Amino acid sequence: MRATARILIRDGYDALTTNRVAEEAGASVGSLYQYFPSKEALVAALLQEHLDSITLQMRQEAARVAALPVERAARRFIELMFELHRVDPALHRVFAEQLPRVGDFAKIEALMDEHVALMQAYLEAHADEITPQNHALTAFILVSTVEALTHRAVILRPQRHNDAEIVDEICALVIRYLAPRKPKSKR
Repeated sequence: MRATARILIRDGYDALTTNRVAEEAGASVGSLYQYFPSKEALVAALLQEHLDSITLQMRQEAARVAALPVERAARRFIELMFELHRVDPALHRVFAEQLPRVGDFAKIEALMDEHVALMQAYLEAHADEITPQNHALTAFILVSTVEALTHRAVILRPQRHNDAEIVDEICALVIRYLAPRKPKSKR
């Protein structure tokens, strides 16, 4: 898969062929064809590997932040989104540009649905700390917003994606939307 990624990043989708991947990987084209009959199959497998890695990390982090208060959990979720997009930004950009050609939107939707479900579970567990009470809708809005902003920051403005300021601003946006409830003071 790394050979496919290197060619995609270096030369682009149009230059990707199974012959070039086999050559880059030091494998025979015949053995490559047994598993990947086309360049679309190679890209789909690479995308699946990428999505599986993201899913694992999201699940692990959801378990870690489950008990955190809203403001800390929001910041950690946003930081994680940047970390995930930073793993291989050049490859991420290729996926964004080439996904319409490969046409595997169902895998992306399944990943986003899982992120929304994880967020919804968190919101339900912390319902007394936030104002919005339609947790399914709130989770969808949060995941979609943070994904879009981090994605654009990494792909379209890579000089900014390491900038703590953008994390702070997205965090402020999320916190204002959630309008966390202040604990009532006891007298």
